[in-house]
Amino acid sequence: MGQGKTIIIMLVTLVIGFSCGFLLRPVIAPAQQAALAAAVPPAAPVSSEARGTQYFMANIDEARQVVAGCRDGSVRGGECATAEEAIIKVDAAERRRRFLGN
Repeated sequence: MGQGKTIIIMLVTLVIGFSCGFLLRPVIAPAQQAALAAAVPPAAPVSSEARGTQYFMANIDEARQVVAGCRDGSVRGGECATAEEAIIKVDAAERRRRFLGN
């Protein structure tokens, strides 16, 4: 009998708590303030997407310039990794070509 009363008291307390939360929601976070927070544009403009590995493999000189810029800190972002990957692939293909004598 004591456990039944405890469960009922807990359920009533939860129902009252949730009800108060829904009733006080407009007071805690007004709709206008929530809408303004959702509508704020990002602080920094979004740059164009990073060029892919295939682009850098076709333009290996530009890939080497990007990697040099990444090392000295003037270039940041996804292009650093893709340019370096392209250089590695082109160098490996060149070594393979020299090794096989093609």
